[in-house]
Amino acid sequence: MFSLRRYAVYLGLAACILLTLNYFRTDLLAQAKARYSSGIPSVGTPDGKLGQTPGAVVDPSTGRFQWKDVPTNYPVTSFMPLPTGKPLKLPKVQHDFSAETEEHASKRKKHQKAVRDTFERSWKAYRRHAWMKDELGPLSGGTKNGFGGWGASLVDNLDNLWIMGLKDQFEDAVSAAMDIDLGSATTDTVNVFETTIRHLGGFLACYDVSGDKRCLTKAIEFGEMLYKAFDTPNHMPITRWKPQQAIQEKQTADKTVLVAEIGSLCMEFTRLTMVSGDPKYYDAVDRITRLFAAQQSKTHMPGMWPVVVNARDEDFMSDTYYTLGAMSDSLYEVSIPIYRPMESPG
Repeated sequence: MFSLRRYAVYLGLAACILLTLNYFRTDLLAQAKARYSSGIPSVGTPDGKLGQTPGAVVDPSTGRFQWKDVPTNYPVTSFMPLPTGKPLKLPKVQHDFSAETEEHASKRKKHQKAVRDTFERSWKAYRRHAWMKDELGPLSGGTKNGFGGWGASLVDNLDNLWIMGLKDQFEDAVSAAMDIDLGSATTDTVNVFETTIRHLGGFLACYDVSGDKRCLTKAIEFGEMLYKAFDTPNHMPITRWKPQQAIQEKQTADKTVLVAEIGSLCMEFTRLTMVSGDPKYYDAVDRITRLFAAQQSKTHMPGMWPVVVNARDEDFMSDTYYTLGAMSDSLYEVSIPIYRPMESPG
């Protein structure tokens, strides 16, 4: 009997602890959101100023906070331009298919329809239950906002809507995406890698397939925000970046960074320079590429880079854990340089 009572007491204490932790977790998340929102004004801020930060104003035509107006602590004096040489030709990897038969064409169309039907069903669920939220819980029907609350699923699928011919849905989604406000967020820390591939990449892909200039405008808006994560003494980005802190004080890059997060930004930033004409985005990622290239043969496993690198000290070779899997994979997938100009940036 004593033993049963003791276990009952333990269970009761454990339940109390869990409830307490959950209460304070919710409270802390609310406080974090409040701190972020208080640091970055939402629409309706009377003077448009960001604390004591001069020059940080809202766009008078939209009432939205503009990251391009936030002063830079470590300005870049000269930018590396996009390469102008002829790209190297890669060996072909695609199979040479014979002419499509009627049977194969029928099967292909059947598969395409199955994919489109599945996408439409998922999109309708997202629209019904999680419109403008980052994610839909497929079983609960609830929502998650772990990517800033900037409609990650919506932005990530703009090109899919266009490619699949869902033009009415595309127009609705693009119109809604224009209301994404980078003056507030649901998290006080921004994952620069995730925001780059989902939001910046999503709007760039939308622009590339549709030619809709609204998506280019929004891509530049995200680019301006993300570029502030590079505002460090050595211009290495902070991959888990705190926007409010960046506005209020000077930043330094982190000593512990996942290699995939710092090494997988080149495609989107390079493309943003190509379509916007602004060289700063390519320059930002070219600096990272050059560090990878300079240290590639000096690592503990020459030819590869470790999972963890030191961005603050520009040391990409000291750690001893290597993998081609998670935490490294995208570095090797998208960032191996094919052509690099030899001039050094200022």
